[in-house]
Amino acid sequence: MTVAELQALVFKLQSKIDQLELTNKGAAKSLEFRLEAVLQANLDTFWLLICAILVFLMQGGFMCLESGLSRGKNSINVALKNVTDFGISVATFWAFGFAIMYGTSVSGLFGSKFFFFTTKVGGYQSFFVFQAMFVATAATIVSGAVAERLKFFSYVIITFVTSGLIYPIIGHWVWSLNFSNPDIKTGWLGKLGFIDFAGSSVVHSVGGWVALAIILIIGNRTGRFRDGRKKSFQGSNTPLAALGALILWFGWFGFNGGANGAMDLRIPLILINTFLAGSAGLILSSIMGVYVMKKPEPMFMITGPIAGLVSITASCAYVAPAEAIIIGAIGGFVSGSAIVLLDKIKIDDVVGAVPVHLFAGTWGTISVAIFGDLEAMGIDKTPTEQLYIQLIGIVSIGAFCFIAAFLIFFTINSFYKLRVSKIEEDLGLNISEHNASTDTHELLKVLEKQQSTDDFTLRAPQDPFTDTGIIATQYNNVMDRLEQSEKQKNIWKSRVSREIKLAIDVQKQLMPKRSIKNFPVEGLNIAATEISGDFYDFYPHNDCIYFTLCDVSGKGVNAGMVMARAITLFKIFSKNKYKPNEIHFEMNNELYETNPRGVYVTSVVGCYMLKNDTIELSNAGHIPALFKENNKFTEYSSSSLPLGVKRAASIDNYKIDKFKLGQGRLYSFTDGFSECRDELGNELGIEGVKKLINEFSNSSLKKEINQIAKHIETNSAKKVSSVEKILEDDLTIIGIGK
Repeated sequence: MTVAELQALVFKLQSKIDQLELTNKGAAKSLEFRLEAVLQANLDTFWLLICAILVFLMQGGFMCLESGLSRGKNSINVALKNVTDFGISVATFWAFGFAIMYGTSVSGLFGSKFFFFTTKVGGYQSFFVFQAMFVATAATIVSGAVAERLKFFSYVIITFVTSGLIYPIIGHWVWSLNFSNPDIKTGWLGKLGFIDFAGSSVVHSVGGWVALAIILIIGNRTGRFRDGRKKSFQGSNTPLAALGALILWFGWFGFNGGANGAMDLRIPLILINTFLAGSAGLILSSIMGVYVMKKPEPMFMITGPIAGLVSITASCAYVAPAEAIIIGAIGGFVSGSAIVLLDKIKIDDVVGAVPVHLFAGTWGTISVAIFGDLEAMGIDKTPTEQLYIQLIGIVSIGAFCFIAAFLIFFTINSFYKLRVSKIEEDLGLNISEHNASTDTHELLKVLEKQQSTDDFTLRAPQDPFTDTGIIATQYNNVMDRLEQSEKQKNIWKSRVSREIKLAIDVQKQLMPKRSIKNFPVEGLNIAATEISGDFYDFYPHNDCIYFTLCDVSGKGVNAGMVMARAITLFKIFSKNKYKPNEIHFEMNNELYETNPRGVYVTSVVGCYMLKNDTIELSNAGHIPALFKENNKFTEYSSSSLPLGVKRAASIDNYKIDKFKLGQGRLYSFTDGFSECRDELGNELGIEGVKKLINEFSNSSLKKEINQIAKHIETNSAKKVSSVEKILEDDLTIIGIGK
């Protein structure tokens, strides 16, 4: 009914009252009562729908908060999940969630009526609209907690289960009622006397429990907790997250006010308690942030008011404003403490959803018995008795939500992985999940294309209103200057050429040239480009010889510099007769400190002892070394990560293999051998390597290795000019054998 129609109805009824007043005062009085009832009913409906709109606005608040606290490479994914979960949750709630929550009760556990809900009664329609906004809120709480590592379709499944099953069952336990007499509860917790006015437990704790279960299943973001230390990930837009908190605060007036179900004299108290509790939560959480972080920490300041609002939600109609301030303040403290706790036990919640909604929601439910006016609630119990009932509700709700969510999603995860792969996570969910590019990604694409094609006429996209766009503008200016100045380009090219030549000369000097007397060892290195990322080396003693073969990730100058560092470390430790696994341990920890980010080294280190004809061998992340004896091959595979990836705690991280050389031969090689192509263009693989070794078997180990290398160059090198061919990758082989 529109305002104009309502005014017309009032005018008509008032006219009838005036006409009848002189002739029938009793009838007029009855009509006046009917007018008041119609006005109140329409006012209640109008209020409930306005509150539903405010609660819907909270979806935007959650979207701003979660995308602002997530990293830029995942912000689009987070925003789209918040849009999607609303549509899925309300549609699921309409189809069967509302029936489970408010249908005819089956033993107080779940409903069995109102599937595919439809009615022509305006009051019921507005009630459904408001409840649909609540289920959307419960579902979207999960989004922020598990952000940055969950597949989009995994979240769709989670939203469907949460809004269609878990939330409606809990809602039935607490809020299910007899529509002909709303004072009669039909759910078992409602009958018991459990009080949760607007959903501290029913909405917020449910979302928090589900989020916690999923975090434990999918794990933390890569690199969030490493080597016992916490790494902070900077959100993409803290002001946007702060705006989200304010929108949520604004929407909470509808959240708590609409739960009253009517526009009456309780509304002012509910709204006063709502904004006072939010303010108190902000203050206490901010103080705690200053105490813990020694500065006004944004995470504590943004989540504080939300924790205060969650805390007051259960009792906002039953406490005085002073008590609301206490409840909200304690809620802010509880949430801040939970943030610190989760960091200590290494649970990665991106936006603090579990501390805010689960911990503060639990406190809010308890506070009903401590601060609530039991007489105003219509409860004839002592505070101790009510506290006992509240605790029963908290434990039962928590147990059902967590166990159900964990079992359901753990089972699903066994068949369909909920989490994205590490590569997709590193790339960012914006691109890997939605192919939604960002200005930063577009800039990197241009730079990568320039690097791969040497086409320096390419220009980066410019946007003067973003940081990346400003960087791109300055980069383009630099490129313009380079293009305009031929002299400058020649100087730049000449300098690079000299430095590359110097690097090549240095690398050649590092490769072994001396003949190794008394030891049956041979080695060969062919660089795919000017500078090789592979290397091999030998260090002889009187009674033994140390040997190594390594492959540095990447190519070019960076790889060459890391290679030089690795060779130096090998020489130092082999000179002092460290065991091969000890050499790997020391090299790893040194390289971990000095390597550029993302650069690592796969390595094989061995020691051939002349006296007992024994080889000790250690493999760190490298492809298997092959030992051939009597035409049979034994593979010695890696038992550890490549060098430089992670600090090693002890030498036990690296396994050592011992075996007699006898009449056999040991071969170690880089992937330039195993990944080269055969005559049909297929990769050789380990089995192809074995076949090629057998094919070129020779009494002279040196001839054998040279013939293999010549074969690879003939069949696998690609033509770059009419007279020149280069390998696809560096080729390095070492052999030990008689």
